[in-house]
Amino acid sequence: MSGSKPVVLVTGAGGFIGRYVVPALARQAWSVRRAVRRREGNDDEVVVESIGPETDWKAALEGVDAVVHLAARVQHNREEHAVQLYRNVNSSGTLQLARSAASAGVRQFVFVSTVHVHGRSSEGRAPFCEDDILTPRGLYGMSKAAAEAGLRTLARDSDMKISVIRPPLVYGAGAKGSFALLARAVDLGVPLPFAAIRNRRAFLAVQNLASFIVQRLAHPDPASNFEIFLVADKEQVSTPEFIGRLARACGKSPRLFGVPPRLLGWLLGAIGQQDAYDSLIGSLELDVSKAMSTGWRPEVSLDEGLRLALSAQDA
Repeated sequence: MSGSKPVVLVTGAGGFIGRYVVPALARQAWSVRRAVRRREGNDDEVVVESIGPETDWKAALEGVDAVVHLAARVQHNREEHAVQLYRNVNSSGTLQLARSAASAGVRQFVFVSTVHVHGRSSEGRAPFCEDDILTPRGLYGMSKAAAEAGLRTLARDSDMKISVIRPPLVYGAGAKGSFALLARAVDLGVPLPFAAIRNRRAFLAVQNLASFIVQRLAHPDPASNFEIFLVADKEQVSTPEFIGRLARACGKSPRLFGVPPRLLGWLLGAIGQQDAYDSLIGSLELDVSKAMSTGWRPEVSLDEGLRLALSAQDA
């Protein structure tokens, strides 16, 4: 403990999501201990050079009441050669931390997984829900699914309460990946061929993810040691609508033209961008009723989240 405040260890604290989660926890009277790869000169840091199956977490977990595990290997330039890397960090590394936390008497463990444990598209079916049989695609999704399975087993054999959160695309100021590319294209006025797409997709403002993490730590389920939650913004919209709202948020007019989805999918596949097809053309709807049943509500709307994402403000 730090004075009278409970202590929470946050891995990935210096990353995009961590830069929002850490201050959100601090505002709710948590004493935050940030796990970092190299010292940055702050008093709340503990150095953990790498995350893997043999990481020694003893010093980092001393006096800790809760863990929020954000750190993960998200992508690799040559994914086919990265099987062991994903397994070491996302699966074995997560379980090593969780087992160490349980042994150290940590009461709560929050693991940020991914909606990709369900696959990349909900096209032609009901929205994904927590009880679906998992069909992960890609090394990232498979490594996260393996970590979830291990955490479920651990929860049966320990007193630590474990919450798994499966977010869709998380956007906000400082986000990288597909959101950053899309925002850049909209800002530059690049014509985008998505006007003919009729899909529905879930998105998640980083502020809303941070607020759900804080809510889970404040209100753990007394009846269960293991819970899974799909979390998303209230509105789930089509790709062209998302682009339109993104354009309005940065004061631009969306420049959209229509290409038949099948042709667009073929073109993206031909240039090796199947992931882009899955994330832009297909549907990805989520049933978030379980998260809402906890009393949590998104702090920001889709429009407000996009405005904040394009501003210079931090969390």
